[in-house]
Amino acid sequence: MSERNNKDRKFATKLLHFGADIDEHTGASSVPIFQASTFHHHDIFNPPQYDYSRSGNPTRQALEDYIALLEGGKHGFAFASGMAAISTTFLLLSAGEHVIVTEDVYGGTYRLLTTILSRLGIESTFVDMTDFESVKAALKPNTKAVFMETPSNPTLKITNIAETTAWAKEHGLLTMLDNTFMTPYHQRPIEQGADIVLHSATKFLSGHSDVLAGLAVTADEGLGRRLKTLQNGMGTVLSAQESWLLMRGMKTLQARMEHSERSARKLAEWLSSHPLVEAVYYPGLADHPGREIHESQSLGYGAVVSFDVGGGDKAKTVLNAVQLPLVAVSLGAVESILSYPAMMSHAAMPREVRLERGITDGLVRYSVGLEDIDDLIADLDAALRA
Repeated sequence: MSERNNKDRKFATKLLHFGADIDEHTGASSVPIFQASTFHHHDIFNPPQYDYSRSGNPTRQALEDYIALLEGGKHGFAFASGMAAISTTFLLLSAGEHVIVTEDVYGGTYRLLTTILSRLGIESTFVDMTDFESVKAALKPNTKAVFMETPSNPTLKITNIAETTAWAKEHGLLTMLDNTFMTPYHQRPIEQGADIVLHSATKFLSGHSDVLAGLAVTADEGLGRRLKTLQNGMGTVLSAQESWLLMRGMKTLQARMEHSERSARKLAEWLSSHPLVEAVYYPGLADHPGREIHESQSLGYGAVVSFDVGGGDKAKTVLNAVQLPLVAVSLGAVESILSYPAMMSHAAMPREVRLERGITDGLVRYSVGLEDIDDLIADLDAALRA
């Protein structure tokens, strides 16, 4: 694909015409699945581009180029899961170094930092990134990176990306951002100054609850080379079959996100006036404290709505009473998914830590799918009144 086309085409067009959408050898309308572990050297003195699938696979490469195009970065990398992508990226840091992290970060990221990387001598400080002064106050002599999650999971707090990345660059810090909730359709952090963008591609990018995958995109060549070395050395790569399935799901990303977001906005507004709901978290609500910042850096509000029903017993009643959404871990699928962070996504976080971050026993998280929103509301209303 020419540089001109890369620059000029709209997002919806890039989703379908990303450079590998037509196989150059056969004209096939789908990227071939190269289900091979190794590749023949026709000339031993001139090694081929691909020699072993851990180091590179044509199907995975098509996906990696695809996400780099969508995020506006230099290099993309596909991993076996979202946590594989995050874990590998954090290993750009070394023992004795320190990272500043969004306080209400995904529970898996919290677990990685507090139980695994801490044993390797990598320190972390969790701060409320809605308060920029708190971010600056967390700087230490050994700080090397800032990890952002915006909107955060599950309380949907907003971090000012451009402000944080500009400050980080002044101090020579690496900036990483988990863009799972927004996807590159709504938010492109590299354009806001981020160095590395991460995704649990299992979620909205795949969109069908049938792929486990993670993606990373680097803003420059040097970081790309460093992350490639880690990906190859650790072997945390995505298989060819999963790469193909993920590309297939990504083609409908915009259509799915537009539908789900319309429904999520309607759900959030309805929940805001419901007598049995104590609080609603969604950046599209007029009273969301981070709405103005979010609108300055994102093109939409996403399809995840969190709300508090007042206590653990009530939350469990709702979870047992709904009939339409899956009650499950994960989010971002064609079917709606209702989750209970206290026992699912943030089960690794001690209760007192959860409560400090606003992740209460009464908090539930609704990932809105493609069902008719009136049916979803009727179903949830019945469950709330159960």
